[in-house]
Amino acid sequence: MDAEISPEEVSKLLDAGADVRVVDIRPEAEFERGHIPDSENIPFHALADEIDRLDGADRVVTVCPHGQASVQAARLVASYEGLPDDARIESMAGGLEAWEYGVESGGEAESSGESSEEDTDSDGPEAPF
Repeated sequence: MDAEISPEEVSKLLDAGADVRVVDIRPEAEFERGHIPDSENIPFHALADEIDRLDGADRVVTVCPHGQASVQAARLVASYEGLPDDARIESMAGGLEAWEYGVESGGEAESSGESSEEDTDSDGPEAPF
């Protein structure tokens, strides 16, 4: 694994049309409820068996709910021999929670642990996770 990447950096890469594979490692049912645009779902439990789907990828960003399991997934992907030697493998810091509050809401992810009233309303259409 090369590093962690911020949700804002991932958003910029996707907006620029960069050649990046965003791999969401949540179970399929969770992925179907909402995910980062243009991401693909390879659940963590199936990653070792389906890793060949990433053959030849130059850049892979792994994503999970909070940014912890995606670190392990990135390490697994980085060990895969089907990727170029110079492939960049990253885990998205803060996971989908940071994406939702930082990128989709248009602001920075809160780091104080306190939630505003707007942040706690997760039943609205703008809270796909």
